[in-house]
Order: sequence, then C-alpha cells, then structure tokens
Amino acid sequence: MPLLDAFVPSLRQFHPRRFPYLRFGLTLLFGAGMGWLFQRMGVPLPWMLGPMVGCTLAVLAGVPVSAPAPVRPPMTAVIGVMLGASFSPALLRQLPQWALTLALETALIAVLAVVGVWYYRRVAKLDRVTAYYAGMPGGMMEMSLLGEEQGGDGQAIALIHSARILLIVATVPFLVQGIEHVSLGPRSASALSVVDAPATTFLWLIGLAVVGAIAGRLLRLPARFLFGPMFASIAAHASGLTDFVMPREIVVGAQIMLGCITGCRFLGYDKRAIVRIMLQSMGATALLLAITVAFCFGLVQLVDVSLSRALLAFAPAGIAEMSLVAIALHFDVAFILAHQLARIMLVASLAAPVFRWLGRREKPPGN
Repeated sequence: MPLLDAFVPSLRQFHPRRFPYLRFGLTLLFGAGMGWLFQRMGVPLPWMLGPMVGCTLAVLAGVPVSAPAPVRPPMTAVIGVMLGASFSPALLRQLPQWALTLALETALIAVLAVVGVWYYRRVAKLDRVTAYYAGMPGGMMEMSLLGEEQGGDGQAIALIHSARILLIVATVPFLVQGIEHVSLGPRSASALSVVDAPATTFLWLIGLAVVGAIAGRLLRLPARFLFGPMFASIAAHASGLTDFVMPREIVVGAQIMLGCITGCRFLGYDKRAIVRIMLQSMGATALLLAITVAFCFGLVQLVDVSLSRALLAFAPAGIAEMSLVAIALHFDVAFILAHQLARIMLVASLAAPVFRWLGRREKPPGN
C-alpha cells in the first residue's frame, strides 16, 4: 500500500536508542487501543490478546513499537505480587490434594518434550542441540541460555519459545470456549477499583515487589523479578499477614503491558525468520495442544477439576501469561500457578542433565 509505504519509513527515524520511553509510551497507547477494539469485538481476554496481536503485527509491518529492557523488571515484579496474591491460608491447605495432578504432570511433560524435540529435529530440520532445547516445554530464557551454552542457536531457541507462548496464549481461551461451550467474553478482572482501594494496598504492592526483587537477587533465583516478588507475596498471603486485592485497573494494565512486551519479543529478528519460525511453531503448537487437551480430558475423569482449569494449568505456555488468563477469567489461580511453576522448574532442572545423558548414550562404544 503506497500510504503505508510512505508512512512506515518516516516512522523509522524514531530509532529505539533515540526515544525508547516515548516509543514505549506510544506502544502502550497502541496496545490499549487494540485491547479496546478486541473488547468491542467480544474477543476473550481483550486486554492481553489485543496488545499482543497488535504489537506482533506492528513488528512485522516495521512500525516502531518498543519495549525497553529497563521497564520490564518493575512490570514483572508487579505481576509476581499479583500472582502470589491468589494464595491464602485456606488454599495452602489444599496443596496435598494436588499431589496426584502434580505427579501426572511429570508424565505429560515427558511426552511433550519427546514430541517437541522430534518435531524440531525431524520436521523443522534443526541441529541436534537447537532442536532439543527448542522442543523443551520450559521457560524461554532458561532454554535459550542452556542451548547456547551447549553450542545451539540461542536466538532461534528464544524465537521458537516466544512463538510457542504467543500461539498458545492466543489459542487456549478459544479452546476453553469451544470445548466447554461457555462464553469467555470481556469481563471485569476485579470488583475493586483503584480509586476505592485503601492506601495499604499500594504499600503492600510496592513493598512486596521491592523485597521480593532483592530476595530473588540474593537467592539467585531464575527470573528473579517474577519469582522473588511472587514467593514474597505467596508467603505474605498464605501466612495471613495480608489479604489485599488487586484493583481492576492494575490487573488490566498488567495485561496490556504483558501483551505489548510479548508482541515486542520479535523485535530485532529478521522478518523472514519470524514468519518461517511462526509457521514451524504452528505445527509444533498444534501437536502440543492436542496432547495437552487429550491429557486434560483424561485427567478430569480421575480428579475433581474442570477442563478449563486443567487446560490453563497444563498448557505449555508462560507462568505469567497463563496465570493472568486465569485472573481475567476468575479461575483458581493458585492451582494453575502451582502446576505451571512445577513444569518450569522441572524442565529447567532436568533439561541439561538429560541432554548430557542422551549424548553419552549416543557415543559409540569405546569412545
């Protein structure tokens, strides 16, 4: 389109290094506008899916959206506190009841890993190391770093995991809606408004975010800006120290920011590589989701859990993304968070040792 061709080059003068925060502010406005549009269209999770889809398309079109690295830790810390706020003393007592589902999740993770690695090795034709860490249903950062250390293509691994998270977050709400024949249209994330929230709510929010971030650094936690505040918030809520509720404006704002940052993950990559990996990831994601849905159908026959909760708990996407989906849909966040966290920790701790073990088995005798 001539108009777009004339418009986009003129925008490219706003390089991220020149005006990163101005561009990020405009990106958030664009994301909020896309969220409003998706809400008007009746799309599930409009405030996350709208910015996510909009920013992804903007990256592909060359529109100068931006998500500077310094803005991510504070946003991630707020999300961590928000996720931890889903725990309570009553919910903590339910943890032993989840022993069976957590044990069964191990089998699901093994199957997803085998299928994912096979797909990227045999279908996508990636090298052995890159295919292995790209196929692991774990965290993007952990898998890309581990893969790069072993000689794989860390950039390709990161891009593949970003595509998987984006595709699953964009697909699962519609799966829930279609399978259970329920409407998951726009709904309020919280009954409490920011103007009605007591001052202690913001004091707890800021305090737990800061304390958690410091503790995460001291303890050298992976993704410390998420896990540190999240564990601090879990401790505060599960012990009964506080029971503050997140105002809906903060929940919606977190969804907009996470959607924008998820869409902007593709910045800096070659557009042809993005399109190619997106197409490859669609096949892999379809396989992983089909296996997860089948697993969840079987699970609901064994334990008292709804299919919707099971899908969000076991879908191989990001912890923050799936938990925010649960918050937006008023689901049991603690159950979902516990199982998503177990998956990430299990894959992060076992991926490298299993890879080394497989390497030793593949060596010829005597070598």
